[in-house]
Amino acid sequence: QVKLVESGGGLAQAGGSLRLSCAASGSIESSYAMYWYRQAPGKNREWVAWITSGSIRNYADSVKGRFTISRDAAKNTVYLQMNTLKREDTALYYCKYRPISSSPRDYWGSGTQVTVSS
Repeated sequence: QVKLVESGGGLAQAGGSLRLSCAASGSIESSYAMYWYRQAPGKNREWVAWITSGSIRNYADSVKGRFTISRDAAKNTVYLQMNTLKREDTALYYCKYRPISSSPRDYWGSGTQVTVSS
């Protein structure tokens, strides 16, 4: 059982920055992957970035060079630093946790809203 709580969303102007946090609680496995997804109005949920317990990272093309995913294992927290924000970054951002096991399951947070204005 794992609970995820996102925070840090809000309103920003184009070109500005925000940092999202995802705090995990419960039984965290030693081997896992953490993901950020987003869902914009009228669109399907889109993968943004992931990071493993070994700190391997990857990003969607739409955010490469602007967003950075990181983790603090001691705090069981994953971050998404978002720089050079664009209006198209406006979305509800979700955190996902996936333990590595013989039968992995996904755990989702409830999301935090990011709104970017001109």
